[in-house]
Amino acid sequence: MQQDFLTLSIKDRPSREIEDFPGGIVIPLDKPYLWTSADAVRKIKFRLQHYFQKKNLKVGHAGTLDPLATGLLLICTGKATKLAEEFQAGDKEYIADIVFGATTPSYDLEKEIDMHYPYSHITEKAVQEILPSFLGEQEQIAPLFSAKSIDGVRAYEIARKMLKHGETSAIAEAREAGIRSSTIRIDRLEMLGFGYTDGTGIPSGTGITGPEGTHRSITAKRYGHELPCVRLLVSCSKGTYIRALARDLGEALGSGAHLASLRRTRSGIFSVDEALSIENVMNIFNI
Repeated sequence: MQQDFLTLSIKDRPSREIEDFPGGIVIPLDKPYLWTSADAVRKIKFRLQHYFQKKNLKVGHAGTLDPLATGLLLICTGKATKLAEEFQAGDKEYIADIVFGATTPSYDLEKEIDMHYPYSHITEKAVQEILPSFLGEQEQIAPLFSAKSIDGVRAYEIARKMLKHGETSAIAEAREAGIRSSTIRIDRLEMLGFGYTDGTGIPSGTGITGPEGTHRSITAKRYGHELPCVRLLVSCSKGTYIRALARDLGEALGSGAHLASLRRTRSGIFSVDEALSIENVMNIFNI
């Protein structure tokens, strides 16, 4: 990869002439909780258009991050937008909190719990023993609530339309019939903590973060009772759905499961350790 682009850092005060950046600018953003990737692009694009006085400035992202996830989102500007696909193809790393004993239609907290499952047998040892079976290359069926295209229509558009009309029972059937499996690869699957949804046993500071960057622990209030949960470090290939991994882990352990929090910590050569907050970006490009 030809690295003639500027990777923005907290110390940068860029020239206001976009021509001074012939390779474009890559902004490693720590995406805020509840923001869509499009929200981040829109806000940054508006600021950059004013900063560089260029209305037709190209700005895009290299790989969608769900609204309920935080962490590394690469914002590409100028000619760096041509590298977006190359960036997106890089391996990813995530920290994920997975709750056992309940499922949701979206496999994360976007939707409410729809089914409960036995969970008394879900122990730290049981989870630890099953993890190696998920390493390596494998076929994975994406969640219906995803950006995959089915006959030109985004899967999540089909899913939400079905929910709106009360067709919740058809979601699994539509997923099986309409979404083909994809070959993905998981290189590392490490348990960082095991506990329950009251927050006990799960290490703080590494999971989901709110708008102020504070840790948002899983609480029993949402679930009505304490459910077992695990925090995992996942290194994987492009196209791996961590929500689908949560689903499959639950099934492998004879229960149900869903993703309770997700943070992207690495994308290709970029790390969240060097990422900027949205406030950082606004200040750097302040006129």
